[in-house]
Amino acid sequence: MIPHLVYYQLVILVLLWLCILLPHFWPSPPGGAPKIPTQPIKPKRRRSSEPKVFAGLTQKPPCPLCEQETSDIAPAPPRRPDPMPPKNRRPRTVDTSMHFCPHTDCDYRGWLGLNNLRANGHPNGGPWRQFHCTSCNGFFPEHHGTIFHGKQAAVELIVRVLMCLAEGLGIRATARVFEVDTNTVLQWLVEAAEQLRAFSLYFLCDVHVEQLQLDELYAVLRDLQAGESSDDETIKRLERSPSWVWTAMEPQSKLLLVIDVGTRTLEMAQRVVHQVVQRLAPGCVPLCLTDGLKDYGTALLAHFGQWIQPARHRDKGPLPKPRWVPRPELLYAQVVKSYRRQRIVGINYRVVFGTMERVQQVLSACNRKINTAFVERLNLDIRQRVAAVGRRVNTLCQGEDGIRQQLTVYHTYYNFCLPHSSLRQPLPAPEITNGSGSAKLWRPCTPAMAAGLTDHVWPLKEVLLYRVPPWPQPQLV
Repeated sequence: MIPHLVYYQLVILVLLWLCILLPHFWPSPPGGAPKIPTQPIKPKRRRSSEPKVFAGLTQKPPCPLCEQETSDIAPAPPRRPDPMPPKNRRPRTVDTSMHFCPHTDCDYRGWLGLNNLRANGHPNGGPWRQFHCTSCNGFFPEHHGTIFHGKQAAVELIVRVLMCLAEGLGIRATARVFEVDTNTVLQWLVEAAEQLRAFSLYFLCDVHVEQLQLDELYAVLRDLQAGESSDDETIKRLERSPSWVWTAMEPQSKLLLVIDVGTRTLEMAQRVVHQVVQRLAPGCVPLCLTDGLKDYGTALLAHFGQWIQPARHRDKGPLPKPRWVPRPELLYAQVVKSYRRQRIVGINYRVVFGTMERVQQVLSACNRKINTAFVERLNLDIRQRVAAVGRRVNTLCQGEDGIRQQLTVYHTYYNFCLPHSSLRQPLPAPEITNGSGSAKLWRPCTPAMAAGLTDHVWPLKEVLLYRVPPWPQPQLV
């Protein structure tokens, strides 16, 4: 007897065979098989990667510092008096051209090199020389208006303390090395920062540059050192912290134009660019290179822009609104870096204002490409020479003023006192040195010398003894 399972298997095979043969015997539709289109399907249109032309803004980006300058008009300096005629006497051996009378009731107050000052020796055998103003018949010491005025400490001690601070040593460590009270070192730092800030503002003016690199760096926080938060979380929190250091330098001469501290916001970017414009000569519009921070573009557009009237698209109707657009000579490019696991995985070069051909034409004059390597190297130098901005240190400042004071000392020391090895110049003939050493072949050069702001390397003592005039001097321009 055949089992029932065999009949079931035969039924399943028959059904499968019918399913296979049924499509061949089923009648086809009257229209026949569907026609295949003769033309190939067009692919979807891709978006163009070319940057769009900037159409301009209907309103100028506001800058608080520019608005403050227009509202607060600075008083003009007084009229420059005529130089005093020389007297028939033996020529003077003491140069008084770099000093000015500080008395408020004197007509020659604040003016250099007008032949109104005479050296009057050293009163009571003191270390400081006394000057006599023949206009107001007043007397004052040569260190009047400097950090050394009214100090009982030795001049060399103050200079060495400030030099250690400029080289990156902390306040407490400097106090231990020179056996000075910490509050005394801090007081000297505050007074020196105020004087050196005026010194930098006096010399860093009417600078002609072709390129500028701008960047910002932050100070490492203590919880990041202890490993309590990741780098991404710390950077997000640091976006609103006051520990961001903004820098702007010229890569050719290595001149540091601006260094400031503030939040990483548009207002701070406006402030930095405003200070850059104050340092530059009138009409100077350099090529600017930054990272991918979009606030730089708005700040540059606010200070290097102009109003234009767009053309009418139709014969009738109202005129288009005026547009605030960048100047034709403004060139701005960005270096956008992509990170993955704290490593650079890609670099994108983006031209915001201008064209890539014009940017490359400016950079080809010095055999360079679009990059921010010089300002990034400067950021490393700042971390090494400013104790409050270093990584994994215990010398962090509690407030913004403390960081700004140390940065001010570094700013002047870097530009005027610290020779740069890449800027050295060969001597026309080797100079013989004392002893059995080799001949001198190179002339040291600082960024200020390379930029044409000064003609020699300034010792820090000479910088601290320089009396900054209260207004610009026409004969020194």
